[in-house]
Amino acid sequence: MTSEAVAKQAAKFALSKKAFDVIALDLREVSPVADFFVIASGHTDTHVRAITDGIEQGLKKSKVRPWHVEGYSNGHWVLLDYVEVVVHVFDEETRNYYALERIWGDAPFQEFKDDPS
Repeated sequence: MTSEAVAKQAAKFALSKKAFDVIALDLREVSPVADFFVIASGHTDTHVRAITDGIEQGLKKSKVRPWHVEGYSNGHWVLLDYVEVVVHVFDEETRNYYALERIWGDAPFQEFKDDPS
């Protein structure tokens, strides 16, 4: 699976757990850190962990497993590192504080919305 496909699938699984403000930053032309950052928000630490679980379980079905997971027990900022794709799931306050979208503001991005159909 390509890094772009992993990023899109991660966003889809985040939305399936009612994440909001889901975006993917395309870092391929901006930084060697990763190909994509997927960023999503949850309302509470429990919601953040549920979103994280949904992403991890969904990608696992395609045999895509994270190399590293950080922040799960705290639930304010969980990082799922899939090497070429890094998924950040935040609570709203922590996301506003770290503002990854502004730090990586020169990267093209795609917003993902829940499909009401």
